[in-house]
Amino acid sequence: MDWLVVVLDFIGKQILNVPAYLVGIIVAIGLIALKKSAGQVIGGALKATLGFLILNAGAGVVVAALDPLGGLVLAVTGAEGVVPTNEVITAMAADQFGAASAYILAIGFVLMLVIARFTPLSYVFLTGHHMVFMAMMLAVLLSIGFGDQNLWLTVLVGAFLLAVMMVVMPAFAHPWTKRVTGNDTVAIGHFGTVGYIAAGAVGQAVGKHSKSTEDIKFPKGLSFLRDSMVATALSMVLIYLVFAIWGLIALGPDAYQYMPGSEDGGAFIMNALMQGLMFGVGVSIILYGVRTFLGELIPAFQGIAKKVVPGAKAALDVPIVFPYGQNAVLIGFISSFVGGLVMLLVLALWLGPAFGLALILPGMVPHFFTGGGAGVYGNATGGRRGAMLGGFVNGLLITILPAILYQVMASVGLSGSTFGDADFGWFGSLIGLSVQVDSTAVGAVLAIAIGVVLLVLAILWQVRVVDKGWVPGEEHQKFVDEQRAAAKEAEKAAVAAAKKTQA
Repeated sequence: MDWLVVVLDFIGKQILNVPAYLVGIIVAIGLIALKKSAGQVIGGALKATLGFLILNAGAGVVVAALDPLGGLVLAVTGAEGVVPTNEVITAMAADQFGAASAYILAIGFVLMLVIARFTPLSYVFLTGHHMVFMAMMLAVLLSIGFGDQNLWLTVLVGAFLLAVMMVVMPAFAHPWTKRVTGNDTVAIGHFGTVGYIAAGAVGQAVGKHSKSTEDIKFPKGLSFLRDSMVATALSMVLIYLVFAIWGLIALGPDAYQYMPGSEDGGAFIMNALMQGLMFGVGVSIILYGVRTFLGELIPAFQGIAKKVVPGAKAALDVPIVFPYGQNAVLIGFISSFVGGLVMLLVLALWLGPAFGLALILPGMVPHFFTGGGAGVYGNATGGRRGAMLGGFVNGLLITILPAILYQVMASVGLSGSTFGDADFGWFGSLIGLSVQVDSTAVGAVLAIAIGVVLLVLAILWQVRVVDKGWVPGEEHQKFVDEQRAAAKEAEKAAVAAAKKTQA
């Protein structure tokens, strides 16, 4: 039977332990379950595998672009500078924790369907890249806490926690989502949910009589900021140039060593600019890889979900709310960025020196998507004031929470980036702290207890609040309706007056 051991060892080490192959296999299983043709199964599995390999290639470009910045920030500020980007930290962790995260993803999806099928939380989370990011974060944190020898404990606890997060967060946000969409057909499935709830609550508190953002006419010259690739590259170029100039002022020619190939000040500045652009290139490659393998993964998962949980609400990515407030997206994005800068100052001047927290530099990807979403939620309950303050609060959250989470991630050598959205910050910090106890058993019980508490709270919220029909921001909506009715009447009166004058 030695040959059988050799074969199993080969499959375990050379196939199932390689994340790209594992993702391809999971897609193939999903497509086979949906009774797709052999050509569709092979093509889908191969494309998913290639997408994962493209993601790894992009991570190499990003890491190479971040290295000079990290050294420069440390030299001029004395503190570590971090750009939180989910795609980057996921790609950086994929080699070491990719297999565990793939198992967590597959089993967690099945457990989510079970919870959605047999509890009041009938939400099916279909935002594939956030499933991947959360699975990777849990794989990293639990692997650290339980040790490499407890792979299946990591997988089972991680799958349970992933499943819980995928059903409870859409439930908690659903009253505000209904206010945004005006109906009960879809839910939000995105791990920036705490930021959206905070934005909705802030809007409700400050904007009862604030006009809607959608009545503002923005200049078309700002529309390029809605392109996340351009916004990401632009922001990184600005960050690089700020620290490059700061470095020249503070260090003089000694700063040249942090930008390879810099022989004088001009070359130093231009190399900094190029590194900022290369970061944008790397993120674009990563996004292409993510979209490639998700394009195959999601249809396989979605088809299975429809068969298992009929009538469930699909929990979808945050851009589904963008059409409900396109001006609010831009206002929320800019306000979130300003909030990130304010919290960066707080970190630099107080929290960093006092508690050793890293400086979280504004990452455009999280600020664009979660800030834009927060703007829409804030506008829905509090108009212009809600969009601005809601986006600002989101910016504070996605700066301080990643700084706390980074402490945990850095302890395993994952420096240079961290997860950027709010839910990764608070949930990752809770789980990371719970499993860093001396006993593996105690750590596992604490992590599971956190999941159970969230599940119970979400069921109570669903039954006693969501199902009762509570929708926030009624007073603001009444004000907006009155304003729009008055505007229509004024327009009609103006047209009638013009006709009367012509006659």
